[in-house]
Amino acid sequence: SRAASPPSPLWALPEELLLLICSYLDAQALGRLAQVCRRLRFLSSRDVLWRRIARGCLNSGFTQLGTDLAAGIPVKERVKVSQNWRHGRCRRETVLKWKCKQVASSSSSFLMPWMELDGEYLYLSQAENIQAYHLCAEETGLKCHPQAIFSGHQEDVCRFVLVNSHIVSGGGDGSIVLHKLHGSYSIKFSAHEQEVNCVDFQGGLIVSGSRDRTAKVWSLSAGRVGQCLHTVQTEDRVWSIAISPLLSSFVTGTACCGHISPLRIWDLESGQLVTCLGTDFHRGAGVLDVFYETPSLLLSCGYDTYIRYWDIRTSTRKCVQEWEEPHDSALYCIRSDKNHMIASGSSYYGVVRLWDKRQTRCLQSFHLSSPTSSPVYCLRFSTTHLYAALASALHVLDFTAS
Repeated sequence: SRAASPPSPLWALPEELLLLICSYLDAQALGRLAQVCRRLRFLSSRDVLWRRIARGCLNSGFTQLGTDLAAGIPVKERVKVSQNWRHGRCRRETVLKWKCKQVASSSSSFLMPWMELDGEYLYLSQAENIQAYHLCAEETGLKCHPQAIFSGHQEDVCRFVLVNSHIVSGGGDGSIVLHKLHGSYSIKFSAHEQEVNCVDFQGGLIVSGSRDRTAKVWSLSAGRVGQCLHTVQTEDRVWSIAISPLLSSFVTGTACCGHISPLRIWDLESGQLVTCLGTDFHRGAGVLDVFYETPSLLLSCGYDTYIRYWDIRTSTRKCVQEWEEPHDSALYCIRSDKNHMIASGSSYYGVVRLWDKRQTRCLQSFHLSSPTSSPVYCLRFSTTHLYAALASALHVLDFTAS
């Protein structure tokens, strides 16, 4: 009788069946599978197999809704780097230094830098200017000399945003300046009686907040550029502001010097108050930074040392989660990956902390200020690097280093 042929190996199956089988494997099993043969090494590296795993990782480029914010980077590589974020494995470097500004009284007046990341460029405010630095693809740092400089303010830039190839900045001179990144187009208009502490720009509208206890909505439509549409009397200094992704409202974070909630949401079209967030804020618990993850999910932080996570679909009276800074320091800035990770900057000793929303305690801490103490005024991160701006230096943490 004819001898039976040996059974075909598993990896001889059609690719769609192999992908279905491999979709049940975890990261460790996929790694081992890649060692079997060349075909399985190629198959086990497919993004479709790693996407489910990546969505449960820290800062892998996927939002809670599954949107990929880092398309073009292999998902498997992002999962590997994510483990470095979780365990705090990174290389630290100071990439820029600058001198503290001196005022007439000869006392030190620290610069309060702000920054934004946009692809291969980092934009950093230094005194009255915003400078664009090209990020080095093969190194941790960035090129020493700026590629472009955007000016227009007579005093320090307080904050700025980068949206749709435009920079909108608010300055200590009370003005707002808009620059187009590619070209010489720019406009400047007087906005507030005192410094513009915060700005945001979406959908052809600018919102600004000031020490003069007002928030304003400005038009950028043709024929109405720089026209004030609404002036909101906040009755308190405005430290932070953000437009909802739905472009229907904006949130203000104020100093909380009175008995009014420091977090309030306003209608963008009418300028009327929509709601207040929270009821238990203590006097002086000002909100220094706010960040929308989705139209209904919002993060806030400030002087009362807490990060708060708000879901306005469920309650405006109480946040759904909160995390306390373990050393009782004010929190100057926050950012999230719009999924599981939050990064925060503290007011003392340049402390950057990483948080996992699924845990109650801080995940990792990095002390960047030496030898003097400085707040972390602003931080931004990609899937591989975190940049932190302190009073006199820009620090970078490179998480691709094993």
